[in-house]
Amino acid sequence: QVQLEESGGGLVQAGGSLRLSCAASGSIFSINFMGWYRQAPGKQRESVALITSGGSTNYADSVKGRFTISRDNAKNTVFLQMNSLKPEDTAVYYCSLNKPYTGSYWGRGTQVTVSS
Repeated sequence: QVQLEESGGGLVQAGGSLRLSCAASGSIFSINFMGWYRQAPGKQRESVALITSGGSTNYADSVKGRFTISRDNAKNTVFLQMNSLKPEDTAVYYCSLNKPYTGSYWGRGTQVTVSS
């Protein structure tokens, strides 16, 4: 099994920054990718940023140039640096890890609230 623990959410004013962390533990070998998703009230969960085992990254158009995903392989941790935050970035942010054959695992989520 895989355990994912997110941290770093909170309340920030528009234009501010936050850094989310996701620590993975358990059966975390042979990973396809890790990433961050978010779900705002009344909306579907959407992909925000992904990073593959090879280090390739992918971002949602709405966060390109503002968010950066990175990882610390030694600590099995993935980060999401969020700059120039906007009220529309307000959501619960979820960490996800995808493995071959067994699919995706999810963290419990961390709330990010951006005030205008």
